[in-house]
Amino acid sequence: MYEELIDTAVDYHGDLARNIKTIREAQALFDDLSDDAADWNAAVAAEGQDYIASAAPLITRPFDYGVVITYPFVPQHWQQTRFSDGLRYGVWYGSLELETTVYESIHHWRRFIEDSYADEDRTIIGERRVFDVRCDAIMMDLRGKESQFPQLVDRHSYAYTHGLGRYLDEQGQNGVLVRSARTQGTNAAILRPGVLSGVRDRCYLTYLTHPGRDEVLVQRQPGETWLRVKPSELE
Repeated sequence: MYEELIDTAVDYHGDLARNIKTIREAQALFDDLSDDAADWNAAVAAEGQDYIASAAPLITRPFDYGVVITYPFVPQHWQQTRFSDGLRYGVWYGSLELETTVYESIHHWRRFIEDSYADEDRTIIGERRVFDVRCDAIMMDLRGKESQFPQLVDRHSYAYTHGLGRYLDEQGQNGVLVRSARTQGTNAAILRPGVLSGVRDRCYLTYLTHPGRDEVLVQRQPGETWLRVKPSELE
């Protein structure tokens, strides 16, 4: 069924950009338990008594950095995405270009805003952190195939790509390179965590939007607009 589509492989060795939710400024985790800063410090010290050190915290620390690589592959975190129905396996997504991660994440973030804050008359702020992650893998190259197989970039249905992802997973494939459905850039959908390594910070981003306006402002430096995005153009 997919033989004509997956007839090209690429031996990829390079970075992929991973864009995740975060906070730009550290926050006191225990300030809701007491008004005394000494109590906060005591709670932090107590929490640290059972802390398990890690030689690779960007990959293995479950709260701070686990989302960078391992998070999507943990069964409890599986969800429906373009190449997974959320029932059988998880998929890790990264992009070749920083801007592609912005368009992809804004699409999903604005849907969340519209579901949660549609009646709010104020600016909603989202903070993001982008990592560069090394990928060394032979992957199926689907770039350019979207003209013949438009289902690859269908903005409203994942039915075709769910079947494709399931087939690739059953065949033991590492993943695919494919054009983004939201912009002209390229996404990587990774099925095997072992091909990812070398996590490094790239930048922080801040998204600002008003639920009643068709606009998201993106800042790399606080207070300086880097991109202006119309969410309606991503639908």
